[in-house]
Amino acid sequence: MKFSLGIVFSPLDQLTELARTAEECGFTSIALPDSLFYSEQVSASYPYTPDGRRFWDGDTPWADPMVAAAAMGAVTSRIHFYTQVLKLDPRNPVLLARQINSVANLTGNRFGLGVGLGWSPEESRWCGTEFRDRGARADEAIEVLRLILGGGMVSYHGKHFAFEKLQMSPTPTAPVPIYIGGHTEPALRRAARVGDGWSSAMMRFEDLRTTINRLHDLRAGFGRADRPFEIQAVCIDRFGLDGYQAQQSIGVTDAIVVPWRRFDAPLNAKLEALHRFGEDIIAPLSG
Repeated sequence: MKFSLGIVFSPLDQLTELARTAEECGFTSIALPDSLFYSEQVSASYPYTPDGRRFWDGDTPWADPMVAAAAMGAVTSRIHFYTQVLKLDPRNPVLLARQINSVANLTGNRFGLGVGLGWSPEESRWCGTEFRDRGARADEAIEVLRLILGGGMVSYHGKHFAFEKLQMSPTPTAPVPIYIGGHTEPALRRAARVGDGWSSAMMRFEDLRTTINRLHDLRAGFGRADRPFEIQAVCIDRFGLDGYQAQQSIGVTDAIVVPWRRFDAPLNAKLEALHRFGEDIIAPLSG
């Protein structure tokens, strides 16, 4: 079982030291959160809290995940990075492909792209896209990304995106995995059909089990059951050795964890928590 460090809400000046220490303590990856901005008012409920409210505010720190991956990649040599998850709808996939190419090369193929549709109409609208079309546009965007990242002179003609022959260099020397986030049936079908894995938001264990079973059924239906597939999980009610073993038993391949109790904990407390987690959890489960 692999472990990814969640760095959500961490101040930007802590990120490189957290990355170095996470690598030292045996973490496989760092999960990079994404938020474009905090709008004072939103016209949709946040889907991952019981009351639909956001649990951060306008002063909460967020780093652009591509910039964060490049910065942390420069001070590490083994640990991987993936977005968990990047809001795909507000971003142009051609421009995004340029960023991914750069980060994948700068980190030595230590980057994976986790994508979601986004939940905020304001993020789509104020970045020039239509929220209501985000599903169909995401399907095309994933095709565009894979096409450009594959290298060579390529063109694309879809309903939402179109371009004549172009080439970006350098391209990654290994495929960039694309993980799909989201808990809805269309999101699960997208993950099963085109994803290299699925990435959860906060979920309880039994809900996670049900969702993983559904993914297995969908992947079989698409003829992809034998392909490698990551299950990246944020489970909120199973912890400790027994808890992570239970997660592994239902199919979780990568547990995303935040080992400190408070998001605003000082850096030294976070570093201590990383060392404890490495000694108490990662080492025994790796042995």
